[in-house]
Order: sequence, then C-alpha cells, then structure tokens
Amino acid sequence: MTAVKYPPNVGENDCVILFDGVCKLCDFWTQFIVKVDTQQRFKLCSVQSPEGQSILNYFKMPTDHFDTMLLVEGNQCFDKSDAFLNTMSKLSYPWRLFTAFKILPKGIRNWLYDRIARNRYYLFGRYDSCMLPSKENENRFLKGDVGE
Repeated sequence: MTAVKYPPNVGENDCVILFDGVCKLCDFWTQFIVKVDTQQRFKLCSVQSPEGQSILNYFKMPTDHFDTMLLVEGNQCFDKSDAFLNTMSKLSYPWRLFTAFKILPKGIRNWLYDRIARNRYYLFGRYDSCMLPSKENENRFLKGDVGE
C-alpha cells in the first residue's frame, strides 16, 4: 500500500487558504475568515511566504504571479471559484448559502472570479509588503514543519 503524500507543511486534515499577501482584498478576506471561522478550521498562508511558495511548487502552480486564492485540503488543491465556494461551505450560516452559486457552470463562475482577481489591485489597492498577522491571530497562520 502506498503512503499518501501531502504538500509541505500540510497535514491530512488541514484546510489551508493561500492568499496574495500584498492584496488589500485578500487581506480583507483573511480578516473575514479569522472572524467567522469560529471553529478555526482554516489555516491561512501568504503565497509569498516560504510555506506558501513550497505549497505552490508542490502543486506546480506559478510562484511569481498570483491570479487565484487556493484552498488546500490534505493533498487536494482547489482554485478560483471552487476554492471560494468550498471555503464558504465550511463556514456557518448564512455564509454557507454562497454555495448555491455552484448551480452556475464552472466556466461562468471562474470567468466572474477572474474578472475580480485580475482587477483586484486596481479596485482595492495593494500593500508594499505582506502584512504580518496580529499576535492574537498568529496561530491561524501556517507555520513550517507540519506534515514534512
């Protein structure tokens, strides 16, 4: 029997959201997750961090430009609208209602997702460098040496 291999720093039951650490929309997203994910199901990880870069390499994703958030669940990776909707499905009511958008064809969902992702810096702005988590939230961010 073959052992299941997991991405660097990700365990079997982990749910990790990778986000663009200089994007202000992504920063809002991470703050939203910290606030509404009261069960602390999700870990957060900037794609610019060493941990984020190693996960991107594992899934053969670009490491120099970032057009999507990723949701990593164990050894599976979801991107674009699937990442967003799978994340929302694990949150409490009313946020879980967003999963109703799964009735839309994936091509349409991803087209809408891409419009926002490609214009996020223009619409929402960007930071000069990655924001650091606050002391009370640093446990929500992925740290190295898990599952390696």
